[in-house]
Amino acid sequence: MTIREVEHEITAAAPAETVFRLIAEVENWPRIFPPTIHVEHVERGEREERIQIWATANGEPKNWTSHRTLDPENLRITFRQEVSTPPVASMGGTWIIEPVSATESRIRLLHDYRAIDDDPESLKWIDEAVDRNSRSELAALRSNVERVHAETEADLTFSFEDSVEIAGHAKDVYDFINEANLWSERLPHVATVRLDEDAPGLQTLEMDTRAKDGSVHTTKSYRVTFPHGKIAYKQVTLPALMTLHTGYWTFAETDSGVTASSQHTVTINTENIARILGADATLADARAYVHTALSTNSKATLGHAKAYAEARR
Repeated sequence: MTIREVEHEITAAAPAETVFRLIAEVENWPRIFPPTIHVEHVERGEREERIQIWATANGEPKNWTSHRTLDPENLRITFRQEVSTPPVASMGGTWIIEPVSATESRIRLLHDYRAIDDDPESLKWIDEAVDRNSRSELAALRSNVERVHAETEADLTFSFEDSVEIAGHAKDVYDFINEANLWSERLPHVATVRLDEDAPGLQTLEMDTRAKDGSVHTTKSYRVTFPHGKIAYKQVTLPALMTLHTGYWTFAETDSGVTASSQHTVTINTENIARILGADATLADARAYVHTALSTNSKATLGHAKAYAEARR
């Protein structure tokens, strides 16, 4: 039985406790780690927890369940996959955060793993996935934790939500959002769409959307579905003004029907503000532009979902 053990490390200009907190709070992960699509708590205790993770490995969407033990005194988090996805037979490891100084820390990420049937090709695939994801995660963690520590994140990253009351059933509203393969027929702002369900409840969505000025934007997202209450997503091919776009659709039953909501979390790409909006444009202008564009599409989609669900009631 071949058990591979590897280690990756990076140094960040942020206190060790800040780094530990960002890794410990898994709701941060889709924002911090490029491979992570979505994370849900399955069980949660003070020091022990089980989490379900949806992420890409070598560009392929996967999902697994991990058990984590948090040790804030020693700034360590150990993890072990309970249910691994082929070709992984087992996978575990440890995050170790070491203070270098009051404002700097070393982040070490340890992995141990083996392949199903000790297959050499599978082991090579896992080697590449672990190496690529570890380097990507550590680099992203450093840039995010340094930005959070410098307190500029609040201006660049923001969240908002649009909601609509629908006199219909949650299942019908959910179906409308879930069946994105039909959006080019159902939504005027969607030109073309391609939807693949890579595994049950894990979708890849690529589409071209039309803006108010007639321009067409191509986006690619991974979506995780929770019938009939929520669809979470992460855009991986982004418009020029964003470096991050995650969100979720929620469908909450009410006495009179359903409250359907669309939530967005966005990070502005400051490098492209002048090119897209003009030399005099500010960060506030970019925030307003992105908010309006996303909100317009969300409200349009929710409006069509409302008409669809109410017609079926």
